[in-house]
Amino acid sequence: MTRVAVVAAIAGELEPLVKGWQHESRNGVDLWRWRHDEGEWVAACAGAGVAAATRAIAEIEKNGPVSFFVSTGWAGALRAEIEPGRVYNVSGVIDARTGERFRVAAGPEGPWLVTSPVVAGEAEKSRLASAYNADLVDMEAAAVARLAGIRAVPFYCIKGISDGFADQLPDFNRFLSPSGQFRLARFVVFALLRPWLWFALARMNENSRKASRGIAESLFDFLDERGHIRKRNGYPNFKR
Repeated sequence: MTRVAVVAAIAGELEPLVKGWQHESRNGVDLWRWRHDEGEWVAACAGAGVAAATRAIAEIEKNGPVSFFVSTGWAGALRAEIEPGRVYNVSGVIDARTGERFRVAAGPEGPWLVTSPVVAGEAEKSRLASAYNADLVDMEAAAVARLAGIRAVPFYCIKGISDGFADQLPDFNRFLSPSGQFRLARFVVFALLRPWLWFALARMNENSRKASRGIAESLFDFLDERGHIRKRNGYPNFKR
């Protein structure tokens, strides 16, 4: 049986994919399962950052070993030509803390992603692009890649772009808890008092929604490349 682990940071990144899947929350980790004739897909999120991704994987593995890992979710653009709302198959991941580089198991040549310990604003995006020659930035993929390597199983990375290279956005780091949870209520109050941010935030929200739908479609196409699962089990309703 093939058991696939899909790891993201927050539920919104996975929502279109996991509609109708079995859900549970365990030890601060949201888990979704979808069983089919050829095995099981498990999606998990525990918050932003390397530690959160590590917790998510630990919970996934409590129910059995994983055949391969996919890191997914939203990422920021480090170059002007990377389009918000679009989905990219990443060729490799760089850990900004250590400089380690991890290639995906297979696939066409695509952009490289750097995993940062903080949410990257415009200045940090410029620095990361220059220092690592990277195209995208997130906060989790390097942890997933490293743990896949330790387990000697394939690693893949599919990311949707939530924010463009030059987008003027608030500092989201101040709204992240030590465990990587986004303090939404605190952020809503902050944003309501700053109407000059509303347009940029609305655009980011729309790009994120578009990216989540694209992630769901790309992941399902990737996981069911031959169409066997569609034919035997029906198509998950993430397109609603």
